[in-house]
Amino acid sequence: MPSNHNNAVAAVEWPSHVTLIEVGPRDGFQVEPTIIPTTLKLEIIRGLVDAGLSQLQIASFVHPKRVPQMADAEAVCHALLPAPAGVEYSGLVLNTRGVERAIAAGLDCIDVSVSPNDEQSAANTGMSMTEARTQAREMLRTAIAAGCSVRAGVQVVFGFREPGDVPLHDVLALLDDLVSHGATSISLADSTGMADPRAIAHTVAAVRNVTGTVPIVLHLHDTRGMGLANVVEGMRQGITRFDSSLGGMGGCPFIAGATGNIPTDDTAYMLAQMGIHTGVDHHAVSVIARRLAQTLGRRFDGKLQALAAATRTTVRTADPSQPGRLL
Repeated sequence: MPSNHNNAVAAVEWPSHVTLIEVGPRDGFQVEPTIIPTTLKLEIIRGLVDAGLSQLQIASFVHPKRVPQMADAEAVCHALLPAPAGVEYSGLVLNTRGVERAIAAGLDCIDVSVSPNDEQSAANTGMSMTEARTQAREMLRTAIAAGCSVRAGVQVVFGFREPGDVPLHDVLALLDDLVSHGATSISLADSTGMADPRAIAHTVAAVRNVTGTVPIVLHLHDTRGMGLANVVEGMRQGITRFDSSLGGMGGCPFIAGATGNIPTDDTAYMLAQMGIHTGVDHHAVSVIARRLAQTLGRRFDGKLQALAAATRTTVRTADPSQPGRLL
């Protein structure tokens, strides 16, 4: 019989707190074929803040002909800014013109996104990988000169056509460039949902050798059902910041078959069950997601929003002393 010592499992030092960064109003909304009215976007975003989300990506500054859903990016920012105390709004940009628009709209947190894959870069931005890398340096210079913080994201880190087909050395070279040009945090995006826990562990370890103490965010998609498993492995590797999307909305319009992000409500629930604080009311997020799904006439992928009772429509706030927002 094996000894108890041999069967012992090494204790994991789980984080006491994890930050969920809500990207639904950008990554989630952008793929919806039905245009979501600006007023409804604002109601959803404010409801998410009421539910305890303190960091939210609220728009992308891209050409409206390519992503019609984001044509009201400036209007959304103007209505929401300045942000409530303790809340940070950000916007995604793919070129210098996008940075200029985001700054003019009043944002002081910019998300720069670059691909280390030529095919995906051309589809997403109309630029080769080399051109996009040069453009990223200019985006960083422009944003930093305006006093903005910059999160630099690298797309398809874990694979584009198949797992592992994006060379890790290309990812690391790009990250080294972004950090050396002033990125205040970096994001590793599993844009196609090809990551697995072992790949997360290997990649995060390699990235830390390049980025040092610069904070890392994991942007995970649940295309193949491994999203929450990858969150757990990310935490094992010391990651405490994760992008998520209400109800599991999301996907890239330029990546065939890409489905949603890890659901904010499911992730917050799992972390709460593990005794890890997020400050997010998972039920409130589920109710918001359910209402939006019903408005759009479809069902999202998240588990908890499907369980949210249709008649329970009062969104509970993170602060129990405050009244809920009726949706």
